[in-house]
Amino acid sequence: MDSSDHSDPPLDPARMGSDRPSAATDPGRGRRIGIDVGTVRIGVAASDPDGILATPVETVVRAGGKGGPGRAGGGKGAKAADLARIAEIVLEYEAVEVIVGLPRTLRGESGTSARLAVDFAKSLRTLLPALPIRLSDERLTTVSAARALRESGVRARGQRRMIDQAAAVAILQTWLDERSAVLRSAGDGRGEVLE
Repeated sequence: MDSSDHSDPPLDPARMGSDRPSAATDPGRGRRIGIDVGTVRIGVAASDPDGILATPVETVVRAGGKGGPGRAGGGKGAKAADLARIAEIVLEYEAVEVIVGLPRTLRGESGTSARLAVDFAKSLRTLLPALPIRLSDERLTTVSAARALRESGVRARGQRRMIDQAAAVAILQTWLDERSAVLRSAGDGRGEVLE
């Protein structure tokens, strides 16, 4: 697929709006990758080829992130390594779409974390220009993931990496559920299901 096969809006840090699944821009059947971007770690999740269920994949440590081992001399090399690993995962899973969580405040405002997610999505789009990279509103996914893990008995020590993956799963599963509803609705209007 070339970059003209999808119509992603430009990722504008000033706008920082989130995308919604659309029958018009849906790439069809295939795996999706969900990403929870943090300053220290990046949680990654993937869907099955039918786009029904999101599962955890990996937590990528940001070597140049706050508190990371590459902090002092980190910077571009560390950032490039993070992006390269995510791109490897996307290619390994033969993903048809990437969903990056866009953290917003409860009032729907964008802050530093949202800018970090937008910048990450822009950089990933540079590495994978033919692939749709979407931003999806992810208010409270990390908080919800942490609570769910705590309630399931996971100890605080082992939670951090799992929280990032669980947040990526929540971001992706929300997208998949909404996508399914949108495609069903579009199919009902034309007497067929778009899959």
